[in-house]
Amino acid sequence: MATDEAQPASAGTLYVVATPLGNLRDVSLRALDILGTADVIAAEDTRVTSKLLARHGITSRLVSLHEHNETRRADELVALLASGKSVALVSDAGTPGVSDPGATAVRTVMDAGFPVVPVPGPSATVAALSASGIAAPRWLFCGFLPASASARRSELERLKELPYTLVFYEAPHRIAATVEALAASFDAEREIVIARELTKRFESIHRCRLGDAPSWLRADADRLRGEFVLLVGAPASARAEISETAQDHVLGVLLSELPLAQAVRLAVALTGAPRNVLYARALALSQRESR
Repeated sequence: MATDEAQPASAGTLYVVATPLGNLRDVSLRALDILGTADVIAAEDTRVTSKLLARHGITSRLVSLHEHNETRRADELVALLASGKSVALVSDAGTPGVSDPGATAVRTVMDAGFPVVPVPGPSATVAALSASGIAAPRWLFCGFLPASASARRSELERLKELPYTLVFYEAPHRIAATVEALAASFDAEREIVIARELTKRFESIHRCRLGDAPSWLRADADRLRGEFVLLVGAPASARAEISETAQDHVLGVLLSELPLAQAVRLAVALTGAPRNVLYARALALSQRESR
């Protein structure tokens, strides 16, 4: 049941709290309820989280929980919960446990028999998908690719024919190598969206052919800065699932009202079929109607 009442943290409960990606105003009211009333906040980097807490006047106790101490800290969280304390788990941005520390702590707490409550909020993946212009009824979150070139190539070979839009995270020092690897491994005609610094001051979202992406990145050093979400559109074989009859119906309706090029452009967006296929069918339909 939906509620708009304040929801303070409950004793003996771990809350997994999503925090803003960059813009501190993106924090939810429920997240503020929990962060403001939890006895302890376990944070990936206490320096980062302290800025969010200070912005909202929250003085809850902070402890660190990161990739190097998570196993030990998870046992300490269980002890806190057993003593009747409430704990909020946060990462630097987004949701703990999603390409960030947190999964081990959550599992340890669950195995110890204590409740774990999600407090959802900002997601870099969903933010990028929503503003990408890519129709993605099916998408696959891939996180960070392997650091080594050989392991990265092997992983991309495994992923390249999957019928999904692929979502990757990447850091600034590896973005150029990753985009070049994507362009070398996948069909150059696939779309890529390069979303950088989402919700932050220098946010940018750029969509282009995958084959053009490496040169676009190299053209401006600023394009290599920040945190990245990469979306690679599904392969043409997956986008062409709509039947030829359905394609002809969509094209017929559009061609009755629009010029051929515009009709094809809209049909690509509506059906997901390759542009060259729809262009050929649109020409055939136009010629048939002109006879």
